[in-house]
Amino acid sequence: MKGWLLHHRQAAEQALRRLAATPLNTVLGALVVGIALALPAGGEMLLANFQRLAQRIAATPQLSVFMALDAARKDATEIESRLRKHAQTREVRFVPREDTLKRLKASEGLGEVIESLPRNPFPDAFVVVPRDEAPAILEAMRAEFAKYPRVEHVQLDSAWVKKLDALLRLARLAVTFLAAVLGIALIAVTFNTIRLQILTQGAEIEVSRLLGATDAFIRRPFYYFGALQGLAGGLVAWGAVLVATLLLRGPVAELASLYGIEFALHILPLADSALLFGLAALLGWAGAWLSLSRHLRD
Repeated sequence: MKGWLLHHRQAAEQALRRLAATPLNTVLGALVVGIALALPAGGEMLLANFQRLAQRIAATPQLSVFMALDAARKDATEIESRLRKHAQTREVRFVPREDTLKRLKASEGLGEVIESLPRNPFPDAFVVVPRDEAPAILEAMRAEFAKYPRVEHVQLDSAWVKKLDALLRLARLAVTFLAAVLGIALIAVTFNTIRLQILTQGAEIEVSRLLGATDAFIRRPFYYFGALQGLAGGLVAWGAVLVATLLLRGPVAELASLYGIEFALHILPLADSALLFGLAALLGWAGAWLSLSRHLRD
């Protein structure tokens, strides 16, 4: 075990020395990788902030449950009890048909029309506020409530929920696609860098083989080189996103205040930052593995 750890430490140190030996190439490589990673990382940051903003400004979806016109108050009481006991119900408000009639009578232009009606044409109704705003759950609640006895119609005010959900899913798909394309570009950059390293150190590799070095021993420093280059690019991307977030925070907060909204951009959370570094190192390692498999066969 100690020997295995020693070999990996030596390989990592050798990779660091190679990076330090060509500082200009190292910096340029990190910048190229960092720019490629900064775009999807910045997109993820903006998407997360947009989701937070959408949750704050969007109205809570509601379900309107209308009773049958000939339903008695006892029927309404029973339905109210079932609605309040439902696991997905957060709040229930009863709207008596008499209150609806009074409000419309007080409305300008409708009072005379309502007065001319022979009887109250409005049913008792309930306004239900759900606990979960997921479109699938809202639709399931609507279908269930519509089956209750003496319930005539259930209206789901969720058009904005579906539009917002579709927009967020589209944005998430775009960020994922961008990350995949630029991830392939990162692998290609590392692939070419490792290829040049192999060509430059061809004589050293041949001597190592003559001395009995295994393929794993020869390949290990290149793996670390690719992973460290990817990690350096990840640090550049993280720094770029951090600077952009801090620069945009003031203007975004000022713009939001013009619409009466208190909002500030948040930086990438710790979990997303760790994921960025991990993926950057992994993609660098993958590029090194592909290059070694292609150019170090013999």
